[in-house]
Amino acid sequence: MSEPQRKQPDFDPANPFLSESTEDVTSLVPRGLRIGAALSWRFIVVIAALYVIVFLIGYLSVVVIPLSIALLLAALLAPAVSKLQALRFPRGLAAGIVLIAGLAVLGGLLTFVVAQFSSGLPELQKQLTESLNQIKTWLIDGPLHLRQEQIQEFINQAIGFLQNNQASITTTALTTAGTVGEIVTGFILTLFILIFFLSGGDQIWKFLVLGVPGRVRNRVDVAGRRGFASLVSYVRATAAVAVVDAVGIGIGLAIVGVPLVIPLATLVFLGAFIPIIGAVIAGAVAVLIALVTKGVVGALIVLAIVIGVMQLESHVLQPILLGRAVKLHPLAVVLAITAGLVAAGIAGALLSVPLLAVLNAGIRSLLHEQDPDPDEVDVLRDQAAQPNDSEEAAKTES
Repeated sequence: MSEPQRKQPDFDPANPFLSESTEDVTSLVPRGLRIGAALSWRFIVVIAALYVIVFLIGYLSVVVIPLSIALLLAALLAPAVSKLQALRFPRGLAAGIVLIAGLAVLGGLLTFVVAQFSSGLPELQKQLTESLNQIKTWLIDGPLHLRQEQIQEFINQAIGFLQNNQASITTTALTTAGTVGEIVTGFILTLFILIFFLSGGDQIWKFLVLGVPGRVRNRVDVAGRRGFASLVSYVRATAAVAVVDAVGIGIGLAIVGVPLVIPLATLVFLGAFIPIIGAVIAGAVAVLIALVTKGVVGALIVLAIVIGVMQLESHVLQPILLGRAVKLHPLAVVLAITAGLVAAGIAGALLSVPLLAVLNAGIRSLLHEQDPDPDEVDVLRDQAAQPNDSEEAAKTES
């Protein structure tokens, strides 16, 4: 005979944790815990997706960085192409003229800086020798009272250190050469992409929008156009910041009497397009030249000028000008630059604020746009970065 089945105890509401039942126990979980668990797993999924996206961007950085820089340059040069088109130039010819002119200006600036430094190099070498002799005299006759043998021993130790670490220095040089090769390759790829952006950017965007479902296609189209409009506003504001940096430091160098004022100001202008890092490098060059030509006091004065201009840039110009141009809070601009610098170095610092500006304009358009019409968005106007409801609200307030 088969053993009789043991009777399952009935569910006792008074002792739910001591009863056995096949009923759903979801109702036994506190509501706050259920909400927290639902939010937690969704948060984990979002973070995992963002991690995968960031990993892919880093893995494909050789393509992503030139593509992003080409988009920035397209935003900078697009107004000039539009003006040539207004003069009845074909789009391709206008893009070619603007691109060649831009390369000529950039090449001319770099050539001018190199030529000025080369022409002033003999005088700098002479002044450097005199400065070293003065330092040597101060070390011997000054408060340190060093002997000639001690100074020579220090020089010999420095030479020995270089000889002992020759392999490491050679490896670093080879790595630097490889980096230069990657930069040249990236420059060529950026130039190639930029040609197509300037000559057929509209067609490329329209093709990409075809992949969006028809019922939301206009909204996505307008959001993308407003994002690019914010990018145009960003590069204009950045150019204004670069001009202020170059003029401010240039005037300071001229007052102190440091040579090569114009090349140094040009170097500051070019470096200002790379937030924080560019200004630091250009300022360091100016301080070193002031140290060689004007001594310690002159170098300290130039250092104070550079620090003052950098503080003006980081705490006033970038937050206010960039914040107004792309409608971002100054704190968001500073945090974006810092986060980009920590996450991806110079490239991250260069691209973080433009990315934030594009996302801000696009998301605001998706959330607040009223009856979007892509043909009404002129991406070359600063106001085009704002959705219709913002424009109407501004008109109402005025």
